[in-house]
Amino acid sequence: MLSIQERKRLESLIRRFPEVNILVIGDVMLDRFIWGKVSRISPEAPVPVVLVDQRDGSETFCLGGAGNVAHNIHSLGGKVLLCGIVGDDEMGRRIIDELSNKGIPNKIFVEEGRQTTVKTRIFANQQQVVRIDRETLAHPKANISQDLSDFIHKKIKDFDGIIISDYGKGFLNGPLIRTIIRKGKEARKLILVDPKLRNFKFYKGATVITPNAKEASEVSRIPLIDHLSIERIGKRLLKELECKALVITRGEEGMTLFEPKKRPIDVPTEVKEVFDVTGAGDTVIATMALALGVGRNVSLKEAAIISNYAAGVVVGKMGTATVTKEELLNAIKG
Repeated sequence: MLSIQERKRLESLIRRFPEVNILVIGDVMLDRFIWGKVSRISPEAPVPVVLVDQRDGSETFCLGGAGNVAHNIHSLGGKVLLCGIVGDDEMGRRIIDELSNKGIPNKIFVEEGRQTTVKTRIFANQQQVVRIDRETLAHPKANISQDLSDFIHKKIKDFDGIIISDYGKGFLNGPLIRTIIRKGKEARKLILVDPKLRNFKFYKGATVITPNAKEASEVSRIPLIDHLSIERIGKRLLKELECKALVITRGEEGMTLFEPKKRPIDVPTEVKEVFDVTGAGDTVIATMALALGVGRNVSLKEAAIISNYAAGVVVGKMGTATVTKEELLNAIKG
């Protein structure tokens, strides 16, 4: 339970989010939702028949992956620039249009022959029935990787921090991740990573890394059994990755913050009711970057608490959602 003084402190930090400028680099995707109803089982196979009404609202599109991270920063009032890749296809053009319509600055590379990453979720009677993924997992062509590296080198001074949003969809490879972290450290910028298992060894030296409990267990090779195992997992990864902080997100149980030479801190969940956890990790890292970007006097614990409140807001919404600065302030006021 936060004291009145603690709440006022967190509220003052959130009101300063518009001062912060974050560069988001990662796997941009489109989240597609198809909404329908089920009233019978197919005679062809034991599966439900989803009847979709073609009126407005039966099909919706949202920015996903790194796009959702950038959208959350924008929604919270922060400044952001998104770097990613799409294919030269209809869904790639839709992503670029969505970013333009929302006023989110971007450096989106378009690669000929690449398939834009799209996650299609089919809902029936408000429950997800199936998810269909379309994606190209190959790394970008050499000229795009070089152009991105040059762009980061020229622009990094303009940002307070960098978020690496790694969904394992091919845009980020080992050399590129290492380059981003090296240049970020040289420029003394915050570097936050939302990780993927295959690239864990490349995140060494980042400021904050935010795996979920399952990812952390797998990469540490420590079975996830109880709270004691969470502590062992966190301490091992903190040491191996040489980061300033490790935040293990634990769903309904909130998150646990690990810092060198300090006891782990459990930040309990602030969720009132869970409707959909899609994109909650994007909200966590976006909010944490803004909080830490406010200034050197912001503690990692304060950033974790604020991001936990933000996650509590978005999981109470259906689909890929964002949180506004006003919603976050109201959540902290209680």
